[in-house]
Amino acid sequence: MDPPRRPGPSEPRQPQQPRGRRLHCPLSLRDLALLVAMLGALLAIAARGYMDFREAQAEALRVAAQKYLGKDGFFLFSSLDTDKDMSISLEEFKPDAKKLIAATSVSILEEEVSQKFPLDLSEEKFSVMARFQPLLQETMSKSKNGFLKVSHLTLSGLRNWTVPDEVLRLFSARQFVIFLPPKEDLKLGEPWWIIPNEIKELLPSNRFYPPRFKRKEALIYKLLSMFHPRLFVKTRFGPQGTVACLMATSNFYYTVAFRIHAEFQLNEPPLFPFWFTPGQFTGYIILSKDSSHVRDFKLFVPNHKPLNVEMEWLYQYEENGTSSSELDMDIGYLPQMELESWGPSASTEIHKNGKITYRRLCEQSSQFVFEDIVWQQEISWEKAARQLEIAMYPFLKVTYLPLVKAFERARTENKLVHSIVLWGSLDDQSCFGPGQDLRDIILGDSLILTLLKYSFISSWSQVHELNEIQNNQDDESHKKLAKLLLEKYTSPVKMLLCLPNGTVVHDTSVDELYQASKERSHRFVHPVMLYEQFLQEGLFRAQPFLHRKGGSLF
Repeated sequence: MDPPRRPGPSEPRQPQQPRGRRLHCPLSLRDLALLVAMLGALLAIAARGYMDFREAQAEALRVAAQKYLGKDGFFLFSSLDTDKDMSISLEEFKPDAKKLIAATSVSILEEEVSQKFPLDLSEEKFSVMARFQPLLQETMSKSKNGFLKVSHLTLSGLRNWTVPDEVLRLFSARQFVIFLPPKEDLKLGEPWWIIPNEIKELLPSNRFYPPRFKRKEALIYKLLSMFHPRLFVKTRFGPQGTVACLMATSNFYYTVAFRIHAEFQLNEPPLFPFWFTPGQFTGYIILSKDSSHVRDFKLFVPNHKPLNVEMEWLYQYEENGTSSSELDMDIGYLPQMELESWGPSASTEIHKNGKITYRRLCEQSSQFVFEDIVWQQEISWEKAARQLEIAMYPFLKVTYLPLVKAFERARTENKLVHSIVLWGSLDDQSCFGPGQDLRDIILGDSLILTLLKYSFISSWSQVHELNEIQNNQDDESHKKLAKLLLEKYTSPVKMLLCLPNGTVVHDTSVDELYQASKERSHRFVHPVMLYEQFLQEGLFRAQPFLHRKGGSLF
């Protein structure tokens, strides 16, 4: 008996040749080549048909997705589907997961603020009103070429921001306890930090949602988020924080001046970030010494300068097949951004529906009579603001005069004018890039401060201001002065040393300083040393002219 066959393929057998027939001859090379060509053509046709099928299938999926998700939903899906295969893999989703998860952070922050500052019925309340006029886009330099190379989507957050996020918001008087001075014997004008300037390095720009904050930061967030919900209490670059000083004191009240540096993020994923940084928020508050009552509160972005907001946005480009992102920037003019208390704080009521409402003083004038405050000591708003800006910017220990006044003072004191010409404002957050390096690293150095204080009259001017003087000023001497400075303006931040008659004896730029620093050494201190040499060289060149007394301005 034969053993059972094992499972699996049987061994191949050689086929028997039929009797009486001759074997076929092997294919020729020509026939073989023809066969290969035919098979290749068939495979190409099949592959093309398959690709057409896949493309048609993908197109059908795109049409269905657009119909199902809508325009905005499909745009979000497409931004995640980087290989455009109509599916999102884990690798594609991972980079954006944090962004999508963070989308809830704004509401979480608002909830935290409510938890930290619950409305206590026993405390006085008052409403704060927001007033806002959007940025004038025609004041941006990039508007002159129709925002060439700036996509419509990039500017969408800016263009859509036309009203405050919340016009009225209710506050408790005791929430403003953070504005009380840290000690009783503080002198008028002596600054203290409510939110300290703790920046050690520049914070990243590729962010959309604010981080969590400390208790004192919560009130600043609740105030400024009335304008826009994505408010960053701490700016990406210095100086950060909130600083305050006493303006006036009485037996029961303080008037406190303050200055805040904060910024907004106007875009959300899948767009790239767009940062909106006002030059500063400043204002004052009149409150009782136990913070149980707020008599008056006002906060605003100063609008007396022709440019008062700096904007930065990320954009993507490809180079040598590699995708990269860069930061672009511009500055513009914001007509109005302010908060103001809607009357003094007062007690609240609970109506039958359980809602807390604000008692309008005009309806209860017989119940609420506020005494006039007799101030025992006080300083002017200008002096208080000066102390706050020096706290933020130590380089302002040297006085920087307006253009015409600087040259008049130089003529009186027979000194050189140390003039800085730039696009933004040297003394607020609308100054960017090279201007920041100049003020924070060079001008604030003790050696430079001493030299400028005793040997120069200092001034800084926006390019926009000089153009206005040159084109619209009636005084010919002022027009000539602006023209002399603009003729030398060849770099974003230009430093000029001028005789009292406007003649430029020496000039340099931040770019030139740092280029010279790299050529000589990699030590960070060299820009300061080079600036000292620049100032000393200007004094040497001006010696023959400064000894001449008298004469007209030009």
